[in-house]
Amino acid sequence: MKAIYHQDDDILVLRFSDELPAREVSQGWNVNISYTARGDIVEIVVLEAKESGLYPVFTEYQQAA
Repeated sequence: MKAIYHQDDDILVLRFSDELPAREVSQGWNVNISYTARGDIVEIVVLEAKESGLYPVFTEYQQAA
């Protein structure tokens, strides 16, 4: 997975595959998901990511006891 944030435009791109997308589906006005012909997710694009609270992404790490 590759995450790219375009600060000037407030756009977050999450790339999951190098395959070419076969179709794109809008999940609202600011989220677009691209799929392969098999239905796998290629990319998710979020417009106004910081403004909507989706960037920066925080990840929690837990260690095994």
